[in-house]
Amino acid sequence: MNERFLVVHDYGMGGLWWWIHARSAQQIIDTFAEVEVVEDPEIVAQFADDNLDEVDIDAPAMPPGLDGLREQRTAQRGRPGYGALAGRELVYLRRPWDDEPHIYLEELGPDGRRRRQVEVYRDGTATRSTPDDWPLNPPIDLHDPDLAQWEISADEFERAWQQARTES
Repeated sequence: MNERFLVVHDYGMGGLWWWIHARSAQQIIDTFAEVEVVEDPEIVAQFADDNLDEVDIDAPAMPPGLDGLREQRTAQRGRPGYGALAGRELVYLRRPWDDEPHIYLEELGPDGRRRRQVEVYRDGTATRSTPDDWPLNPPIDLHDPDLAQWEISADEFERAWQQARTES
């Protein structure tokens, strides 16, 4: 028996929203990359009368936006590291970037949103910040198999956090 779930793909500057009929919230997460199942009753109520696409999770065709997220999840599912970080209370990552800052150390909550962050620059300086410092904080998909390679310990993150200066 399928239930109706409010689902969002939050890409930072906005989001794509759907009503998805599925057996469970977990089935949705296992089927589509980079989505959240919205469980906050106030937010669900806000969208109750909106004209969002209604999607059956087993349908062969998906609306634009959701189709690519299903393909992305299908490609991820069989790879090593898939889902390795999901379901944890806290996750710590050390992710390299090609630009400045050179490295991001991130503390992520169970929803994939950053709770704290350290930005390390090529010259070795580091700044720390929290959600109060960021205009956007879209979730990171903790099922993404590419993330597992960047996992670090809580101790490594805490050392970097203590050594970094506060963002000004």
